[in-house]
Amino acid sequence: MGNIKIIETGDGSSSLYNEALNETYHSSHGALTESRYVFIKSGFEAIMEGKTEVNILEVGMGTGLNAILMVEQALKYPEVKINYVTLEPFPLSEELIDGLNYNQLLDEHLTPYFEALHQAAWDEEVEILPNFKLHKQKTTLEHFTPTLSFDVIFFDAFAPNKQPEVWIVDNLKKTFELTASNGLFVTYCAKGQLRRDLVSVGYEVERYPGPPGKREMLRGWKK
Repeated sequence: MGNIKIIETGDGSSSLYNEALNETYHSSHGALTESRYVFIKSGFEAIMEGKTEVNILEVGMGTGLNAILMVEQALKYPEVKINYVTLEPFPLSEELIDGLNYNQLLDEHLTPYFEALHQAAWDEEVEILPNFKLHKQKTTLEHFTPTLSFDVIFFDAFAPNKQPEVWIVDNLKKTFELTASNGLFVTYCAKGQLRRDLVSVGYEVERYPGPPGKREMLRGWKK
């Protein structure tokens, strides 16, 4: 992990820069802004209406920013049970996690939950809140063995030109099979090849307005 550095993004929130890949973990325009818009507003909020239980799969836990924003949603909607499965083959060091500034930017009541997310055991289900269960798995999507179907999939891997092996059609086909009926695949990426691949595996794909600094993003529905 010596080739990963903490950086500050445009909205003041922390992200990480992977020197080996020459890639950041979030948009340079704002990590917190991007995660809230792409995965919470355009993902979770798009499918949660009328549900009492929501299953979420995240491909790429990274800093845990999406996860803590979903804990925030669980506190906001205590009547909704959230099962959050997140995949991360290369967990970050405690030193890097401690250097992130999310606790200074988010409501202070979320601080203990952010710590709990990262201290939770890997490869077993952990209750973070009465209505939020976390299952961190130290694995890739290729080797992930699911026990649920998912209402929304947060596809938050490094960009296709940095980690093309994660975005292969076989992986997208697997996400489609894991997506529940009327479920949603959501990603910050808007590449034309990705759109075509998502259509080829069965999703109904829409180009959706992107977060600040990005014109578009993609969402794929399983109708």
